[in-house]
Amino acid sequence: MTAAVNTAPGLASRLVNGILAIKPLASLAKHQARQMMIKRAEKIGVPWTNEVKTLQARDWTQDLAQVQNPQVAYPDYYLNSFHAYETGNLSWQAAFEVEPAAYAVHAKIWQGTEVQGDAKLRQSYHDILKPQIPHAPQTILDMGCSVGLSSFALQALYPQAKVTGLDLSPYFLAVANYRAQQRQAKINWVHAPAESTGLPDASFDLVSICLVCHELPQSATRQILAEARRVLRPGGYIGIMDMNPQSEIYKKMPPYILTLLKSTEPYLDEYFRLDIEQALVTAGFQKPTITSNTPLHRTIIAQVSGC
Repeated sequence: MTAAVNTAPGLASRLVNGILAIKPLASLAKHQARQMMIKRAEKIGVPWTNEVKTLQARDWTQDLAQVQNPQVAYPDYYLNSFHAYETGNLSWQAAFEVEPAAYAVHAKIWQGTEVQGDAKLRQSYHDILKPQIPHAPQTILDMGCSVGLSSFALQALYPQAKVTGLDLSPYFLAVANYRAQQRQAKINWVHAPAESTGLPDASFDLVSICLVCHELPQSATRQILAEARRVLRPGGYIGIMDMNPQSEIYKKMPPYILTLLKSTEPYLDEYFRLDIEQALVTAGFQKPTITSNTPLHRTIIAQVSGC
């Protein structure tokens, strides 16, 4: 099967792209998308505003110094506006708002789950991942770990494993490290691009990429898959959980909502057109299994080729 929805954007998508090419309209769409998330969060009981104020009150100097690699070079695509933040993921505001935003965005996946939607989403990924890996991984790399929500969930799933969380935003990693201290969790945080991690060859049993690929141009995704293959041991696995381009919900999404979504996700069209199955095979993996884990998301699992 192919994982791509189509080979070119449809009429509605092209109209949305045209709107977003007009900077004032794009800025308005981003503002509206952000306000919608904040209102949704507060409505379901997530104290977005108060939580952000609490984090802003801390002195983050030491937290940042503990995780930041000053030698990191940021790829051009990463310097774009993401998620309604002009500086993308390279800001404290973005880092402080990741967690409440996740709760707000994932609250509507299933009816009635509200604030528990995010945890249920990650559990739905793990419910597919765990049965397909015959031996519990001892070393796990969480690529694009953000502020650690996915890393903590993986650690809970495999408590005996050594978990490494890797991200390109030092601000995200500083918050992740702070949350790990609160949880008394031992996770190794690495500030590096997922395309070139600097980690040793064949050093992990499992690479997990959770809700990352839809934020990437296709070229970056292909490089990241190749890097995942390099750091995996023989017999190792890759697990990917992300938006499902085959979802009827996305196909039937009203243009207004699509505009808001695309205003915060600049590479969404590229992601929806990517044949992830072929990309994995090209990177050195066996043919993957692709399973819907929510009405909006899919789980992709593949083993290193030649095993």
